[in-house]
Amino acid sequence: MLFGRYFFKYYIKYGLYFLAGILILVFVDWVQLDIPRLVGGIIDKLGEETPDAGSIRTDIWTIAIFAAGITVGRFIWRYTIFGASRRIEADIRNDMFVHASKLPQEYYSHEKVGGLMAHFINDLEALRMAYGPGLLMLVDGVALGTLAVIRMAGLNGTMTLLAGIPMLILMVVMVFIMSKIRLKFKMRQEAFEQVSDFSQEHFSGISVIKAYVREIKQGILFQNRNEVLYDKNMGFVKYLVAINVAISVGLNLVIMLILIYGSMLVLRTDQTGLSAGQLTEYIAYFFTLIWPTMAIAQFLGIHSQAKASATRIRTLLDQKPIIEDSDQVRRARDLRGEIDVKNLTFQYPDGDEPVLSDVSFSIKKGEMVGILGRTGSGKSSLVDLFLRIYNLNRDQVFIDGYDIMDLPIKDVRGLMGYVPQDNFLFSDTIKNNIGFAFDTPHDDEVISSAKLADVYDNIMEFSHGFETMLGERGVTVSGGQKQRISIARALAKDPDILILDDSVSAVDTKTEEAIITNLHRIRKGKTTIFIAHRISTVKRMDKIILLERGRVEAVGTHKELLETSPLYASMVKLQELENIVEGDDGHEGL
Repeated sequence: MLFGRYFFKYYIKYGLYFLAGILILVFVDWVQLDIPRLVGGIIDKLGEETPDAGSIRTDIWTIAIFAAGITVGRFIWRYTIFGASRRIEADIRNDMFVHASKLPQEYYSHEKVGGLMAHFINDLEALRMAYGPGLLMLVDGVALGTLAVIRMAGLNGTMTLLAGIPMLILMVVMVFIMSKIRLKFKMRQEAFEQVSDFSQEHFSGISVIKAYVREIKQGILFQNRNEVLYDKNMGFVKYLVAINVAISVGLNLVIMLILIYGSMLVLRTDQTGLSAGQLTEYIAYFFTLIWPTMAIAQFLGIHSQAKASATRIRTLLDQKPIIEDSDQVRRARDLRGEIDVKNLTFQYPDGDEPVLSDVSFSIKKGEMVGILGRTGSGKSSLVDLFLRIYNLNRDQVFIDGYDIMDLPIKDVRGLMGYVPQDNFLFSDTIKNNIGFAFDTPHDDEVISSAKLADVYDNIMEFSHGFETMLGERGVTVSGGQKQRISIARALAKDPDILILDDSVSAVDTKTEEAIITNLHRIRKGKTTIFIAHRISTVKRMDKIILLERGRVEAVGTHKELLETSPLYASMVKLQELENIVEGDDGHEGL
């Protein structure tokens, strides 16, 4: 059985299922052991000079009734015990998913997807086996084995003692082997995790592999990892085979002992002997005992695997979701979207130095603000703090006068619409991607948002339109289309604060202008923040915040910064030269 606060509680939750299943299981075992007694009686009656046909007929009908009852009972305990294990598997999977979704960003920066998937597949399957077949084998092995030994001892205690010695030795050997199996299983799981992660990563980057003609090289690398997994699997299986061999040898030795000693007892004429029917009954009990012996052995193997998997899953569930509401959290009504940043300094939990230092600025409700800066200047880090992806010190970021650390995370994120830099799309229809913020997206909202993001015509070119299924991470569409679908998804939410993190870098100048024009028209009275590298993206904004090496270099309009900020003026000139070299007339007049 599995213990601990994460696992034992399910025995309580589904206790009625387990109790009903165990009671039926023990009853079936008791009824099952009456069949050898009846068969032995029939044999002895047939050996009489004048067999009682009526009594024999009654015994046969009794055996048939018992067999029917056993069939029904086995169905019931399978439904209750195995059904409960499936329900527990679903519950644990849900708990794991919900918990994993609450973990901070830094957890996923050092944990690979392949490893997490191994928890949700192999490790969870090992737990299910412990709750279902494992529990069955433990109860059935103990109950059926105990009842069989009692009946065997009732027929002949000496022969039962002789048969029991090799069985005890066999159990000791199995316990020793099980400690090795636990280690081998853990090593097998780790090898599977590496293969799974390698596969996931390389299938996601298949276009890069093809572009660099690395298919053969990557295939060799996969083969090496696959061979390691094969070796670990074989090492694990060898121990399982060793158990089966030990069981087979032990059982065959005991069977030979019973046949030799039992035959000698049958040949005796005194009262210490056995009849042919009793010897048949005894042998039937012993063959019944084979399953409990194997069941206990299999239970030990399942339990060893489950303990190893439980440790791995417990490691995941023990991770603390450090991004949580504070003790001083308070709900605020009518948040409008005004942002104040005061002397903000932020360093990543695993960083060596701050990525933002003494940053201060204000964004009023309804302003369209551009945050500009070179790569590594801290733009995306600033957005992550607005979204409460990371914790920060108090009295540094305020929304409508409330310290962001005092507001519920759900309220803060519900206030905002976000277009991430990587423009992540789900493997779903375009309609569901755009309407992701809603349980049931409405066609009118989806179509309207697609038009505002200037992607409607592209979508309608697909044969299935908005019902087109996107591949993994949106590989079905181009980079520019991904960006615009991501923008449409944020616009469909109609948030009070819209944040676009470098979200028009993959579109042409004409499309960029169309999107920004639409945003100026529909976002009046609502705050919009553009993170950008290109001057053309932010030149029409109400305010531009220029970051340099994690600090605010300058704040103002496009014209004001041209006059007051040498860095901004230099960036404008450099981009003008780039546009001239590239022959892009769309950026003239910056």
